[in-house]
Amino acid sequence: MPKQIITSSSAPTTGFTPGKTVSPLAQAIRFGNMLFVSGQGSLDPATGAVVEGDIVVQTRRTLDNLMTILDAAGATAKNIVNMRVILRDTADFPRFNDTFRDYFGGEKVTRTCFGGALHRAGTDVEIDCVAMFD
Repeated sequence: MPKQIITSSSAPTTGFTPGKTVSPLAQAIRFGNMLFVSGQGSLDPATGAVVEGDIVVQTRRTLDNLMTILDAAGATAKNIVNMRVILRDTADFPRFNDTFRDYFGGEKVTRTCFGGALHRAGTDVEIDCVAMFD
């Protein structure tokens, strides 16, 4: 069974190193009934720049980027089974979590959230996920 590369021009391209034009990463890969979405950050899809704003603004942009990629794969938030979140500052967790709840409402996912240094200056949150299809 071959893997299928999923790409959305409405989400930022991942894995670019300054001066390089070819990314070694896919936005997402579908393999069988599973979809693996690369870590998304608070990048504006049009400019590739980090959006200005607090953790709420950055979380919304990050989740919008993630949802755009899910949509390109024919999936929605209902398909997500696991998410991994990195916050630059764990003190942001309560506001992050309230924003996260707005996107998922009563939909349940498994999630791990931890603090850590993010590679992109100005980015305060990164989220990846795994989704499954019927």
